[in-house]
Amino acid sequence: MRKQELKNLFKKYHEGKCTEEEKALLEAWYLQFNEHDLDITTKRIKAIGNNILRELPGNHTLFRKIGVRLAAAAILIGIILTVTLRLSFQYQPPKNTAYKPDIAPGTNTATLTLSNGKKINLTNAVNGKLANQSGIQIIKTGSGQITYQPTAEPTGATETQTNNISTPKGGQWQLTLPDGSKVWLNSASVLTYPSTFKDQKERTVQLSGEAYFEVAKDKLHPFIVKTDQQSVTVLGTHFNINSYPDEPAVKTTLAEGRVKVSTRTGDTKFLIPGQQAVLEKDALHVKEADIEEALAWKNGYFRFNDESIQSIMRKLSRWYNIDVQYVPDVSKDGLNGKISRFKNISQVLKALEATQTVHFKVEGRRVTVLK
Repeated sequence: MRKQELKNLFKKYHEGKCTEEEKALLEAWYLQFNEHDLDITTKRIKAIGNNILRELPGNHTLFRKIGVRLAAAAILIGIILTVTLRLSFQYQPPKNTAYKPDIAPGTNTATLTLSNGKKINLTNAVNGKLANQSGIQIIKTGSGQITYQPTAEPTGATETQTNNISTPKGGQWQLTLPDGSKVWLNSASVLTYPSTFKDQKERTVQLSGEAYFEVAKDKLHPFIVKTDQQSVTVLGTHFNINSYPDEPAVKTTLAEGRVKVSTRTGDTKFLIPGQQAVLEKDALHVKEADIEEALAWKNGYFRFNDESIQSIMRKLSRWYNIDVQYVPDVSKDGLNGKISRFKNISQVLKALEATQTVHFKVEGRRVTVLK
């Protein structure tokens, strides 16, 4: 990162204007940069860091042994503006990486499959028009998103064709559907949808995996998200659905608006903001949601709330594209905390090991969880 870019980020942080992604970038920079000597004593950093930890809401600090270190990062960010010109901000690889070769986090990558079977690698596709389907243009924008726009020429009746976007393990993507609804697709997920909703009574899409939806309001045309086990019906709202096949439950979390969740057995629940519908073994119940935890992936970090190592490793497996194995009698203790999704896996595993409840052995892309 160039010196001026970093200086601008520090300024935004100081003014409270940083996005979650920018905060994660600063945190990652700190974890690399703090290998160098700074004119601040360790004793002072720890003292100030401990004070910050006591002020955090609920003390949701990830993993006690690194808590002071992360809090110290916030202190350094606050004072670094005064010493920016005296420091070199050239990237330095971290020393003594615990797991070699390291595994990088996931990236924005996905494949668009058209109704005729043609596949388009969205990562490599150039910006601009990707395809034309019965009067509908599929466009990749300058920000890397996919949008659907009608052509200027009159076409009469528009034929509805089915598209899908799939993300691999280690991928994520954002798109705007033909009705203007926005979708954030998590790793190892597939979203299937029509190329146009014109002349349709309902706006129906199919999801496997996890996605966050910001649905365009249309009272006359309900928006329906179908998974293998349920359907969610809305008119215009913001919500998240986690429907991975390897998860024990399907979770629908409502951030804004109102939704109806219906199961294949006929059970129905209505959600208000702040609630989560949990479907497990054909039983549907509603509970108070941890919105921060449910939307953490979309906002660029992992958030654990009394979460088992098995559940945590399923998330890491999808994002880092790793295979996970366990030795017998792995700890069943729940873990709490928050950590950036933009770190290499070595930093995440070190943080987990700092709890002294689990350890890891990494061989290529296989991670073994040890006692």
